[in-house]
Amino acid sequence: MGSIFVWSILVSITPYLLSIISLFVFIEQVTYLKKKKASPGPILVLPFLGNVIQLIRNPTKFWQDQAKTATDSNCGFSANYIIGKFIVFIQNSELSHKVFANVRPDAFHLICHPFGKKLFGEHNLIYLSGQEHKDLRARIAPNFTAKALSTYASLQQSMILQHFKKWERLAIQNDNKPFRLRFLCRDMNLDTSLTVFVGPYLNKKSRNAFDKQYDMFNVGLMAFPVDLPCFAFHKARRAVTRLVEILSDCAKESKTAVQSGRPPVCLIDFWMQELLKEIQESGSGSNEVPHSSDTEIGGYLFDFLYAAQDASTSSLVWAVTLLEQNPEILSKVRQEVSQIWSPKSDKLITAENLREMKYTEAVAREVMRYRTPATLVPHIAGEDFQLTDSYTIPKGTIVFPSVFESSFQGFTEPEQFDPDRFSENRLEDEEHKRNFLVFGAGPHQCIGQRYAVNHLMLFIAMFTTLFDFERFRTDGCDEIVYVPTICPKDDCLVNISLR
Repeated sequence: MGSIFVWSILVSITPYLLSIISLFVFIEQVTYLKKKKASPGPILVLPFLGNVIQLIRNPTKFWQDQAKTATDSNCGFSANYIIGKFIVFIQNSELSHKVFANVRPDAFHLICHPFGKKLFGEHNLIYLSGQEHKDLRARIAPNFTAKALSTYASLQQSMILQHFKKWERLAIQNDNKPFRLRFLCRDMNLDTSLTVFVGPYLNKKSRNAFDKQYDMFNVGLMAFPVDLPCFAFHKARRAVTRLVEILSDCAKESKTAVQSGRPPVCLIDFWMQELLKEIQESGSGSNEVPHSSDTEIGGYLFDFLYAAQDASTSSLVWAVTLLEQNPEILSKVRQEVSQIWSPKSDKLITAENLREMKYTEAVAREVMRYRTPATLVPHIAGEDFQLTDSYTIPKGTIVFPSVFESSFQGFTEPEQFDPDRFSENRLEDEEHKRNFLVFGAGPHQCIGQRYAVNHLMLFIAMFTTLFDFERFRTDGCDEIVYVPTICPKDDCLVNISLR
């Protein structure tokens, strides 16, 4: 009897439930069309999910389709719908500049990750804007002076060489079988970043804890954003808190070391040197100077680490991929480096040497143009924003300016990998600099771009000088995949041997 009663209830309410669901679906479609207006994009979307299935299954094709829709329409942008979120993809460089130039409370908010604020926390360099953001960038600027960059170059090379020795041993142990370079580069970059950023302040115990938490963060970064225990996203969010605590302790130790008179040996020391000077000159306590607490600095250090990690890994892997495909370019790099640096000299490449490596720098910049690591820079529209004469982006829209698409606009034969476009004879980087958006533009343009270029140059110079290398080619190995920055589909499967 009980089951019959329950069944009769279900039968009686089913029409009402279906009506309510239909109403929600109808409202959802109407709302989407109202936001979309006449802009290019799908006319109808899957209820509740939108096109998230295509995005998860094949993100490369999904974004390529958005770009094609934007290009074919001559609008320079396209619209879509993902899990209840209306999105606008921007293909045109000038429209991307509009977004980058208007990061402020009443226009666009930079988020870098669709659920980044929840993942990274509110107090984050990424999410600051206006005068507060300007003040913090001014305090960070001394971390990237010529003197600081020279110090970092030595630290970068020492870590690169340490990892190259590991790679050599790995190749021998594996009987010279190919290995996936992306994972090795990722480990090398994490070691390099930590050495440059916090140097001697991360002891072995803290380092082991850091590695564990950072792995957890990386897994959650690509996971579905379910903030419940046992889910990867929740674990990643908690990992960020622990990582910031570790880096905060490093900031505290650095303050003590700098106060004792020790010269800067890493990035946090240059930072604390200027901060302590500001505190002393103002005559106020450290808690009265903005952005000076250990916890805040730990959070900003984590921002640096996140920005430097996957993007740099992508560029290193593509550099190896593209140089292996272009032996004449590889030969020119080796020739230039050999005139400046030899591994037999027991000397490191200096900042002055880097400035002499014009062709190697051109290669590095062309790698970043041709395979821009962070292809998309997500923003949220804080208010309605008029993007073109005929279209206004509605408040709450997630906007994706495509740095990758901009890199193929304006340049001569943009689909060709051609470092000479950055030569002093052609200067295409100057002529088309508004399309070279690898480091963004506007108030949030990457403050550490010279550091990033130096790192890629040092890697290219040393890797090509020390190793012979050959890709292990498979079908589709060079196809682009998102991890979350872009890499070759095979993670750059390569054989290496000492030259």
